[in-house]
Amino acid sequence: MNWGEIFKAFLFGVVEGITEWLPISSTGHMILLDEFVTLKMSEEFMEMFFVVIQLGAILAVVWLYWKKLFPFSFKREFHVKISILQMWFKIIFACLPAAIVGLLFDDQLNAWFYNYQTVSIMLILFGILFIIIENSNHGKRPQITKLSQITYKTAFLIGLFQLIAAVFPGTSRSGATIIGGLLIGMSRTVAAEFTFFLAVPVMFGASVLKLIKFGLAFESDEIAVLLVGVITSFVVSVIAIKFLMGYIKRNDFKPFGWYRIVLGILVLGYFGIQTIFGTPA
Repeated sequence: MNWGEIFKAFLFGVVEGITEWLPISSTGHMILLDEFVTLKMSEEFMEMFFVVIQLGAILAVVWLYWKKLFPFSFKREFHVKISILQMWFKIIFACLPAAIVGLLFDDQLNAWFYNYQTVSIMLILFGILFIIIENSNHGKRPQITKLSQITYKTAFLIGLFQLIAAVFPGTSRSGATIIGGLLIGMSRTVAAEFTFFLAVPVMFGASVLKLIKFGLAFESDEIAVLLVGVITSFVVSVIAIKFLMGYIKRNDFKPFGWYRIVLGILVLGYFGIQTIFGTPA
């Protein structure tokens, strides 16, 4: 077992756990980290690893929100919580646009848009949007303050924002859907929670597809690296989600917007300099 690679997997798990839920783009951070902490694995494994590591983040959502996500009760007698079941129908409805486009055009979209220019532009653009929307909403009372108030129309509109994130790396899936929620009139808490729930089928489906595409013939080092990344992302995600939900009860998203702008400029500058001097990433 290569402990150096295990430590690198741990670092990737930490970055994934933090950036998957904070609206600051896990892709942008992963690209930068990969520049300085490169796992010595095959290109096929790394493509799969960067997606499947998200399973840990998904499990964190399920762990923290089990009572809001699991519609069945077995206390005394079997009981179905209709409100939770209805929410799941809305979640699946919201996920349809990204799921359809992802299934049909995943490889093409990666080839067209998975580059530092797109990531940088989307980091900066959605950072600016966060600041503009929060300034516009200042003093306004949100219209949707409970998950039960989300309609199928609202869910679908948020799904379209999730589609933007699926097409353009660097957008941040959580960032795009939270912005969509704020524009529609959701409270920050509801927008964040619905974003977490949307991630479960989307990220689980993407992880399963990548595993199937990669195949299940793992070497021992690959299993170790993947497990460390997934477990670390789970633990760090639990902490990150608790932090975010506590933070937005008292603060807005503008600091995340400024952070995105700075990160976008750094990514653009770093890779731009490499390209100018003949060492493109």
